[in-house]
Amino acid sequence: MTISVLIVCLGNICRSPMGEAVLRNEALKRGITDIHVDSAGTAAAHLGEDPDERTIEVCSTKNVPISHSARQVRATDFTSFDYILAADASNLRALERHVGHKEGSKATVRLWGSYLPDNKPIQDPYYGGLDGFKEVYEQCVKLSNAFLDEVVGKN
Repeated sequence: MTISVLIVCLGNICRSPMGEAVLRNEALKRGITDIHVDSAGTAAAHLGEDPDERTIEVCSTKNVPISHSARQVRATDFTSFDYILAADASNLRALERHVGHKEGSKATVRLWGSYLPDNKPIQDPYYGGLDGFKEVYEQCVKLSNAFLDEVVGKN
């Protein structure tokens, strides 16, 4: 059975496309191929745009393939995904208020950071430098593995 996961941040050009790429990559490293990963934003500010160049740069230096076109969360996401994981509390609240969440959602909607004991949100690196994107990458690796450990089982 395929597990489907949607990673969500605000604009879908920094944290969530990186999280999508990293989760997919970490799953493949474990030999998990029955997983579908996508990402979206709660805002519509960057629809159709590629990931931020710094997101692409960090993924590239880590040999993590990334290809995504920014999109906004849709009501149908709540019935087509098993898990919808928010980068931070603000995006989690936006997801919980979304009409799709209220109309028969099958998805487990939660803070991605809740898969680790520190329950730490992923800070938005957009207004900072490359180091912030590197930190987001490291956090995405840890969160991806914690998520896979809980949902699929420890490797």
